[in-house]
Amino acid sequence: MMLPDINVLLYSVEADNPYHIPAKHWLESAFNSSSSVGLAWLVLVGFVRLSTQPRILRKQLTVVESLTVMNEWIHHPKAQIVHPGLQHGALLGSFLIADGAAGNLSNDAHLAALAVENNGTVGTFDKDFNRFPGLKVNLLKSKPSL
Repeated sequence: MMLPDINVLLYSVEADNPYHIPAKHWLESAFNSSSSVGLAWLVLVGFVRLSTQPRILRKQLTVVESLTVMNEWIHHPKAQIVHPGLQHGALLGSFLIADGAAGNLSNDAHLAALAVENNGTVGTFDKDFNRFPGLKVNLLKSKPSL
């Protein structure tokens, strides 16, 4: 299972963003792979919240546009909404305590716990995900490495 972070979703819809091409490519590859794509409500709602704000995207989406994109992802045959399981609280707590990663990293720790519970890999541009032991991370870059 591959789980996109919110930054992958945001960059995938903003064509003039320097991260657009790798984000869009990762998302398309995820949906075209043999794996499922795990979508967390926290990430989806965050996408709607941020994609409709002009200070986040150069050309923000309308609420209808944002919800339409979100629903396209949700209804894709490879998509699966992921929910916390029985180990979620323990995993989340261990991530937050081990790194002192509360505050701004709480949502990242939540997504990391969802990924570990589902034996998934988080696709992200955010290096902070490397802080969480046992998490598989696909760290994306804006430009190909030389």
